[in-house]
Amino acid sequence: MSASKAKIVVLGGDGIGPEVTQEAVSVLQAIATRFGHEFQFEEHLIGGAAIDATGSALPPSTAAACLTADAVLLGAVGGPKWSDPAAKVRPEQGLLAIRKALGLFANLRPVTLHPAVLDASPLKAHILEGTDIMVVRELTGGIYFGEKHRTADSATDVCTYTVEEIRRVTRVAAQLARGRRKSIVSVDKANVLETSRLWRSTVEQVIRSEFPDIALEHMLVDSAAMHLIRKPSSFDVLLTENMFGDILTDEASMLAGSMGLLPSASLGAGRLGLYEPIHGSAPDIAGKGLANPYGAILSAAMLLRHSLDLTTAASVVESAVGAAIAEGVRTGDLAAGATPATTRAAGAAVVKKILQ
Repeated sequence: MSASKAKIVVLGGDGIGPEVTQEAVSVLQAIATRFGHEFQFEEHLIGGAAIDATGSALPPSTAAACLTADAVLLGAVGGPKWSDPAAKVRPEQGLLAIRKALGLFANLRPVTLHPAVLDASPLKAHILEGTDIMVVRELTGGIYFGEKHRTADSATDVCTYTVEEIRRVTRVAAQLARGRRKSIVSVDKANVLETSRLWRSTVEQVIRSEFPDIALEHMLVDSAAMHLIRKPSSFDVLLTENMFGDILTDEASMLAGSMGLLPSASLGAGRLGLYEPIHGSAPDIAGKGLANPYGAILSAAMLLRHSLDLTTAASVVESAVGAAIAEGVRTGDLAAGATPATTRAAGAAVVKKILQ
């Protein structure tokens, strides 16, 4: 893959997914125009839309296309239509399957605050000042992927971790920390769980032997949840196992004022990554032009940075989003009484900033 030529698979998915990914694609096309890059976009099905069309949440053709891509841009999956927990095929299975197929094990969720919309957060501005967090969540282990058993009167979900799973995600967190403030808080429940004791000792070993320049602190998950609200600016890189990370990142999203602002990247050993906003499919507002596309657009910025190594272009996208928000182009989740911008108008504002 040439840095200026790339194949990007677009998985719009369900609900508002296609709407927000379309704005992200428009932004990537603007970047290609400005910097002379050549991006080829290829659309495929995943989630509920794929179930309706093929009976599978991840059709083989989608998986094959993603494996030959340089990066994958995803919208969201799921909705009430497919929400029966007893169903054999559910949209979320497509998301888990694509992560497995692509060998993705580290989920990056940056929590960056935009000064112009601090009033959208439920926390007071002075508490939020200086907050800039990178959450690194392990994706392949833990209770989500352990053995599961169900009987008429009991159920079991087994939580399992291997040393190698912990080592590789710790290395990702440490490399990111080296480019930031060189500080990691590793989250666990080592006072109760054996998997957390393995997590803690393995993280300690990797940092001590391979990254002695990184400051490491261990924190119990309940304490981390409290400190995210009490003093969020104290965190730099937050390293966590799968389920804890799932919960804490939703909590952290409220620091920014809206889930609609936050992007994510799921990475493996190579350059290929999966990029998606952290929000869900929001079927109640799908097709109405109400969805916030900034999380998807910022996910596209992460795609430029981590999969295509186009760091300048990524920064241009991030600056354009910040400028659009500062000028008052805000969807309903951020409008705070003002007339909200449509999904398309928000995306167009970012494109304009990039091309001007």
